[in-house]
Amino acid sequence: MKRAILLAIALLAMPFTALADDDDDAPAETGMGLAGVLSKSNREALPEFTLSAGQPISKGQLTLKSGKYYTLEIKADGSQELALEGAGFFRAVWVNEIVIEGIEIRPLGIDSIEFDEAGKAEISFIAIKPGSYYLKIPGSTGDTQQVAITIE
Repeated sequence: MKRAILLAIALLAMPFTALADDDDDAPAETGMGLAGVLSKSNREALPEFTLSAGQPISKGQLTLKSGKYYTLEIKADGSQELALEGAGFFRAVWVNEIVIEGIEIRPLGIDSIEFDEAGKAEISFIAIKPGSYYLKIPGSTGDTQQVAITIE
């Protein structure tokens, strides 16, 4: 009887031994690891945006991939009080945090970010909803005063 019980337990445990191999020995580039979309292998730094009176914000448009984690650094030179708005874009991404002078802010959502003086802010986010969006200086009409962003 004892032997039959041990055999039954062993047979029941066999399917779970396959689940126990968590592929720790697999190369990092084959998967995202335990952190999933927040893992280092899924991160990318975007080109810096510069807010300066009469100067282009960015060198060109951005193409992002849905599900990828990005960091965007925005610098203002203090030449003018400037903001960057883009409610549609900010609703199409999940903002993880905004870091301003070492202070981490974890918002539920944002519409714009404004600089009254020189400084920098870093926004980290995951692109979610595919489409065409923009970030622009409010009230501006020039093409250099906005950045077109496409999420694929």
